[in-house]
Amino acid sequence: MLRSRISLLLLLPALLLLMAFRQVPLVDPAPIAVPAKLSLVQVDKAVKQALVKREWLINSDQPGKLTATYARRDFSVQIGITYDTKQVQIKYLGSSNLKYEVKNGQAWIHKNYQSWIQNLETDISGNIAMENF
Repeated sequence: MLRSRISLLLLLPALLLLMAFRQVPLVDPAPIAVPAKLSLVQVDKAVKQALVKREWLINSDQPGKLTATYARRDFSVQIGITYDTKQVQIKYLGSSNLKYEVKNGQAWIHKNYQSWIQNLETDISGNIAMENF
């Protein structure tokens, strides 16, 4: 019994270290460029199509600005997207149960968040390209 408790105590630091690898620095993506001849309506359509495809729920929708939530199982994340005829910008707004924390002035979040945002970026860029034809 004592041996198993000691083993557990020795494993605890390793488990905590492994849990830390599930976090990555939170960095908002660079703006997505919009070709000069696209209208605001076309950009709006491209953004919304990408959100729907990736199963984000649009919470608020104003011209050039919207907020969306991605929620699964026991976690959720909220983003803000601003856009015009020059660029689309995605910003992190908040989350629950995604290991968000600030350490030494740097925000950290669960590693999956970055892939969700990259997928969204790719879809928005693709939709904008299609609108450009």
